[in-house]
Amino acid sequence: MTHNNQKYVCALLFGSATLTCTITAQADFMADSKGELEARNFYFNRDFRQQGARDKAEEWAQGVLLRLQSGYTPGTVGFGLDALGMVGVKLDSGDGTAGTGLLPADRSSGGSQDDYAKLGLTAKAKVSHTELKVGSLFFRDPVINSNDTRLLPQTFRGGLLTSQELDNFKFTGGHIDRIKANSSSDFTEMSANRIGGTSNSFNFGGGDYQVTPNLALSAHYGQLENVYQQYYGGLVHVLPIATGQSLKTDLRYASSREDGHFRDLDNQAFGSMFTYRFKAHAFGVGYQRMTGDDPFPYIAGSDPYLVNFIQIGDFANARERSWQLRYDYDFAAVGVPGLTFMSRYVSGDNVERTAGGEGKEWERNTDIGYVVQGGTLKNLGVKWRNATVRSNFGNDLDENRLIVSYTMPLW
Repeated sequence: MTHNNQKYVCALLFGSATLTCTITAQADFMADSKGELEARNFYFNRDFRQQGARDKAEEWAQGVLLRLQSGYTPGTVGFGLDALGMVGVKLDSGDGTAGTGLLPADRSSGGSQDDYAKLGLTAKAKVSHTELKVGSLFFRDPVINSNDTRLLPQTFRGGLLTSQELDNFKFTGGHIDRIKANSSSDFTEMSANRIGGTSNSFNFGGGDYQVTPNLALSAHYGQLENVYQQYYGGLVHVLPIATGQSLKTDLRYASSREDGHFRDLDNQAFGSMFTYRFKAHAFGVGYQRMTGDDPFPYIAGSDPYLVNFIQIGDFANARERSWQLRYDYDFAAVGVPGLTFMSRYVSGDNVERTAGGEGKEWERNTDIGYVVQGGTLKNLGVKWRNATVRSNFGNDLDENRLIVSYTMPLW
């Protein structure tokens, strides 16, 4: 293990010990605390199928995540502390097969580093139903969304305020100044996917209103300072049809334009997903459309909140249209709880190619997962994720991911 990573691990242990001592000092602080340890084994293989491309990217790595969450001290204003320690270790990465995003790049060898570690500490305060967190953050929001699709999750640094003082209404707002990528130990400035530009300030805010038990509305705003502004509106409605049957409607719209004088920007993104659920089956149909002269902007390294953002592609090129068909099945219906299956297909067209003509692409995903429901191995999960991508303007890919994870509560 490198000297820098030793320092990270020492910091993790020190932070964990400090948190444990603090918890012991406050009974109320301890009562609501949680601790869990997750082991995550990740194999990633991506074959490049287009002419002239590299052969493949293939790596295997082991990750360990320690999550500690305190309760709150007593009083009108309660205080707490959370910690997230993460370590990633390379198990296999042959010559020329690095670049999967599981491990940091090793510039001296052109491959991947043997190991890396990172520590996130988050101070928090709570008054009534309003909570403020400051430090390392992992959260999901329509205009800024953390990514957890590799060995270790991507995190932000900043402040996050959530408030639920009003019935059926949740306010979320905050400020982010740095991002730490999945395969990095360091915080860096943020940039916008596809359109470039860097910034050390992302401001966001918005609300989610549960109008009825079956209808939710949301409105959010995000600003990557001096790069782009984004306005988002969404609707989710679940229509009960009969016992074991329902129709879910998920509508999303975002309008993005430039902020400051970085460059002109014009994008409107509309997305819709309709899911009919019949007992253990779910059938989904989705449509996504980009209008304007530019692709959909979002913070590079994070997840865009788009209905057709799937395993590899986001189908968010300028003026792109895309359709999705999806099927899910829960094997609990046939006596195998914990076993699930998903398959989907997305096809996009109307993309303006640099070389001229219409750009087209498609992607097919299949997920099979199983989580042990009881006994000694309870919470042991195995998931296989397969994807195929074909495009006349981008990469042709065949990809497989095998993820074995085990989460153990510490108390």
